[in-house]
Amino acid sequence: MSEKQIIIVIGDRLGKGQNVAIGIEAAGGKAIVIPGMAADMKLGDVMQREQADIGISFCGSGGAGAITAQNKYGYPIRYGMRSIEEGETAIREGCTVLGFGFMDKAELGERLVHAFIRKQGKES
Repeated sequence: MSEKQIIIVIGDRLGKGQNVAIGIEAAGGKAIVIPGMAADMKLGDVMQREQADIGISFCGSGGAGAITAQNKYGYPIRYGMRSIEEGETAIREGCTVLGFGFMDKAELGERLVHAFIRKQGKES
């Protein structure tokens, strides 16, 4: 029996996120990059539609898209993050929407997938 593929939606204020997506897919996840400017504000809507496991919001503070997703859908969030380690901790603590300052790095995507897999293993 194969495990469900981890789905991560990326919403970047400047329409980026492609490098994070590369890391997510290298780690075996499925990345969905929302196209266009202000994509972070659509994060919750796309997460709902795609039944995503995690959403990543990128903007100056990392907060706008994350807070919007929380307000509209009730996702547990952490925002204002500036390091990969903060994202890993947020996943361990049950957050499903992660708000970062601009940090479009493949390593971020890869490590978040691994953190999510570790958390799922502990819950099973």
